[in-house]
Amino acid sequence: MNEVIVADIMTRNLITIKPEMDLLNCAKIMIKKRAGSILIVDQKKLRGFISEHDILWAFTKTKTKAELSKIRVIDISPKKIATIRPTAGLQEVMKKMKHLKFEKLPVIDKGELVGMVTVNDILNFKPELYPELNEFSEIREASNKLTRIKKAKERKSMNEGICEECGNVELLYRFNGMLVCESCQDRT
Repeated sequence: MNEVIVADIMTRNLITIKPEMDLLNCAKIMIKKRAGSILIVDQKKLRGFISEHDILWAFTKTKTKAELSKIRVIDISPKKIATIRPTAGLQEVMKKMKHLKFEKLPVIDKGELVGMVTVNDILNFKPELYPELNEFSEIREASNKLTRIKKAKERKSMNEGICEECGNVELLYRFNGMLVCESCQDRT
């Protein structure tokens, strides 16, 4: 396993979009391609990453298709994206995925996007790693449960009002000393 590197198992045929694409068309591509996320690329440079969660967040903030078609994907993409080198070993990529709780990482070589490595890529190559990667999944689920429990406790003390982050009138949570809606709390 030490001789196997990311470049050996990564997916090279990627679904990518341009930064100026609007969210409505991005959502259509995700549905058509059955993709949970898409990389935002401009001239082989990774500019962002858009997931189903990002699209759903935007859907909850807009009222019409017209509004959704005015939002560019790059505008809601996270600014910092975890990546990995194609020469990284399998242990390194698994360690990084576990630490960050990510199931996929874009592969960057000399500043250019060359592929994507996923948990499925690793399991297709080495199925016996399933228990170790399944543990990662269980840790992530336990973490998600703790987050949901924390939010449930916060709901007991929440009030409706104007979100200090986005300005919408919604149920508010106290987060980092501010009163924010659930969507803004998830985004920060």
